[in-house]
Amino acid sequence: MLQIGDGAECLLVLFALSLAGTRNVVLSAGFIAALYVLLVLCRFPQVPASQTEQVLRPRKKALSGGISVIAHRGGGHDAPENTIAAIREASANGATGVELDLEFTADGIPVLMHDETVDRTTNGSGFLKNLNFADLSNLDAAARHRLREKFHGEKIPSLQEAVEECILHQLTIYFDVKGHPDEAASALKELYKKHPVLYNTSIVCSFESTVIYKVRQADPAVVTALTHRPWSISRLGDGTPRFSSLWKHHWSQALDVLQDWAVHHLLWRVCGVSAILMQKSFISPHYVQYWAKRGVEVVGWTINTAVEKQYYQDLLKINYITDSLKEDCEPHY
Repeated sequence: MLQIGDGAECLLVLFALSLAGTRNVVLSAGFIAALYVLLVLCRFPQVPASQTEQVLRPRKKALSGGISVIAHRGGGHDAPENTIAAIREASANGATGVELDLEFTADGIPVLMHDETVDRTTNGSGFLKNLNFADLSNLDAAARHRLREKFHGEKIPSLQEAVEECILHQLTIYFDVKGHPDEAASALKELYKKHPVLYNTSIVCSFESTVIYKVRQADPAVVTALTHRPWSISRLGDGTPRFSSLWKHHWSQALDVLQDWAVHHLLWRVCGVSAILMQKSFISPHYVQYWAKRGVEVVGWTINTAVEKQYYQDLLKINYITDSLKEDCEPHY
């Protein structure tokens, strides 16, 4: 049920807005009652806390206090991102787990890729949605990496290949799903069916609540998380405004406020997530406590300096995602 002070507070706000618009108490009350029933019927409960703890606080490869260090895209600074080499390097460098990006080829094969195109990370060009899996075998996933000579010839792996490698190294997996809600939910359902160990060693994350809802709908036993960065609609990862048009910028800011409110008061509960993956600039002890009261863990990203890592380990005592386990580096957007 919706908790007083959280969901109920949201409904009161919606009631006030509805009343202001309709000027009809009965109609507004009926609307809110119907909305409440809909939320109760459609929401997913969180997975058991014991399962969440196994995923987010594994005893193996964790730091003191059970803190997990997750290699972002497998550790994109230390090896070519989203590759088998990155997974192996992350394990060798002491990572608790890896965050891997899920995308799909033209022939529907789930693969590891962050961008919509292969241009930034490989020696190829074009949209992934226009390339078959066989086309990817001709590409060098290390071509544009700073350690390209060391990892020359590294391939773009299928999701299946990457998962098997992670299981071999006993790494926790953070599946970062960029979109394709139905395809992702179906692919992950089959993956979990084939590898039941994933229920206690992986978590599915996404900026898109639709993706998380579809995943829970396909398999309610999967541990999930919403990824969030305030002002992500109006600004890019480095803070640069996304739109040059003034009215578009202000409109996107309004959408940002609405999205932020929805994540913190509504979407997390409807989806029944167990964690929030939050951009580091917005995390504080108070923020961690806010979510702890709701049975939700906070995971910070992207934590790339020794000072930041010490802060997360000693003061915040929460898991964090990093681009490198070996040295300080700039964030990989």
